[in-house]
Amino acid sequence: QVQLVESGGGFVQAGGSLRLSCSVSGSPWDIDTMAWYRQAPGKSRDLVAEIGRVGRGNYADSVKGRFTISRDNAKRTIEIQMDSLKPEDTAVYYCYASIRASVWKPFLPYWGQGTQVTVSS
Repeated sequence: QVQLVESGGGFVQAGGSLRLSCSVSGSPWDIDTMAWYRQAPGKSRDLVAEIGRVGRGNYADSVKGRFTISRDNAKRTIEIQMDSLKPEDTAVYYCYASIRASVWKPFLPYWGQGTQVTVSS
């Protein structure tokens, strides 16, 4: 059973930093794009940053220069370092991965359970 397990998150004052981690459990056949999304109350789930198998990440304009996404293919993990946090960064953050669970299956979207990030002013 392939699952995404998140850790990190919490409460921080504006200007502070947090680091979120996400690991893929089980034995997936292949993992393509991995990403972090976030959803604030009453709003849609929006992309924060994504990263392919290699290369640098792509970021939402609102977090460019403040957030850094990284990936370890051997450990099947992604992390996001969030610096200079603002109250508007408050949301539930979700890990995402496009995963092929077995050689007989197509790539499908997988989501973590979500972790709350709260930034106070």
